[in-house]
Amino acid sequence: MIDFDIQRCTRKCYATERELRPGDQYFSVLMPDGAEVVRQDFSKEAWEGPPENSICWWKATMPDPQSNKISWAPHDIMLDHFEQLLQDPQQQDAAYVVALLMVRRKIVRLDDTETGDDGIQRLVMVGLKREGSYKIPVVEPTAKRIVEIQNELTSLLQTGDPPAE
Repeated sequence: MIDFDIQRCTRKCYATERELRPGDQYFSVLMPDGAEVVRQDFSKEAWEGPPENSICWWKATMPDPQSNKISWAPHDIMLDHFEQLLQDPQQQDAAYVVALLMVRRKIVRLDDTETGDDGIQRLVMVGLKREGSYKIPVVEPTAKRIVEIQNELTSLLQTGDPPAE
């Protein structure tokens, strides 16, 4: 497995160099640059879709430094919710998203990926905050499901005022 250090949001549009203000929606893209991965942030107005060769992209809202800070639920709560999602075959895409979130939050560590006899790729994760390992099917959600999962996670796992849409 390869680890990359991804820089924080530049707070500036890559295309227009306009500063992103609190409440602005923006898109971030990870692009290969030789042996490195670089982040590019785009204002909503300058976004024309992910560039060719992009590794991944996501949409976010620039936080207001004066507003209440969003805090994630305690790790045990997040793990409990994740383990519930794993029990429901209809929630595999949500379990995949929460697994990635937990890697970012350093609750679990991505140990390996494997492809089973069924042809399904799985992430092999090891618990850092709770003993055990998990094998999570890679099930990328549809655009509609991404919004549903995001809303569900915001209501269940975050505290504080949600960002304005």
